[in-house]
Amino acid sequence: MPRIPGVNFDQAVRTFEQIGYRVIRQGKHIIMSNGITRLTIPRNKPINPFTMGAIARDADLTPQEFKKLL
Repeated sequence: MPRIPGVNFDQAVRTFEQIGYRVIRQGKHIIMSNGITRLTIPRNKPINPFTMGAIARDADLTPQEFKKLL
């Protein structure tokens, strides 16, 4: 699984909003959806690199594409 180190949850939310995801609800985790796929983002500063890699993969992004959007 690819690693994406050093990303805070607020950076991740802004990045996913750029590609069409919207916040559905917030609590200990932020739930985002684009109408097809749902992402669960933990409120961590920073998010575990392996977890961030898995979230980006769920959004059909490679680590390089995700880093470009940051």
